Amino acid sequence: MSDELTLRRELVAQGAKLAVSGLSQGTSGNLSARCGEGFLITPSGTPYEDIAPEGVVVVDRDGHWPAGQRPSSEWRFHRDIYLARPDAQAIVHVHPPYATALAMCRQDIPPAHYMIAVGGGDSVRCAAYHTYGTQALSDAVVTALEDRLACLMANHGMIALGSSLAQAMWRAVEVENLARQYALARQVGTPVLLTDDEVTAVLEKFAHYGLMSRS
Repeated sequence: MSDELTLRRELVAQGAKLAVSGLSQGTSGNLSARCGEGFLITPSGTPYEDIAPEGVVVVDRDGHWPAGQRPSSEWRFHRDIYLARPDAQAIVHVHPPYATALAMCRQDIPPAHYMIAVGGGDSVRCAAYHTYGTQALSDAVVTALEDRLACLMANHGMIALGSSLAQAMWRAVEVENLARQYALARQVGTPVLLTDDEVTAVLEKFAHYGLMSRS
């Protein structure tokens, strides 16, 4: 990954895109990027347009940060994901309408479209519900992300991982689009799911698809 200042600037720039992309509103959601032995994360309760590079908070692997700063209340699952997933270099947590609607119903996204591969497997799992900011929620999220690159969070929102912030943002947009398509298909009829072999074939092709192949 790039140096710390570059990462701080990128977090600010990507955060400014959340409302425009429809991924989050107001101060909801949070972004982070691995940095050294810890990570950089957006601050708590601050509108994205008001975040400056110096306002991004550095948190170490023990959950400590500089006095006078306050990271997102969800810093714990960011920390635990980085500890559990060496492949994750960036994390996007957002509350987009369709992914959140499915999460409110505590439903996974099944393989009803080949773009399910964007989540790294044959489904986008929904993590069990726990109060935000708690260790229980963090544990549930880490479990839902096993062998996956994205998950829903029951009655809460969505998480997407990436080898870069740009990739994590791209994945979050694609998962939201997938959730919208699945929700609409269910209104039309009963979606026909891809077979295991069909999903496996798509996953193999996805290694060289768009931002999937970029670090």
